[in-house]
Amino acid sequence: MCLAIPAQILELDPAADSAIVSLDGVRRPVSLALLDDAEVGDYVLVHVGYALNRISPEEAAETLMLMREAGALGDGNPLHEATSMTGMDDASGTDIDDQGSSG
Repeated sequence: MCLAIPAQILELDPAADSAIVSLDGVRRPVSLALLDDAEVGDYVLVHVGYALNRISPEEAAETLMLMREAGALGDGNPLHEATSMTGMDDASGTDIDDQGSSG
């Protein structure tokens, strides 16, 4: 199952076609390559590091609330939540699934 997480755009980097977003309070970089235009303050759905589309603040709040109720946002620790939301190890930026594998 794929899961896109609502996030609010905090900063834009037009040169890199990217942004810094807040994923339930945790700042993360995301690509804006799939969006035509985005502005600071917009809410977007983020999946595997890409902002997929814009959503309303109301839809973002409702989705985050439902995800918390379902336990999809973890234990309330922002670092754990960021890791579970992005599939990335927060400290190293590596994919959690790749840790410990050889290749």
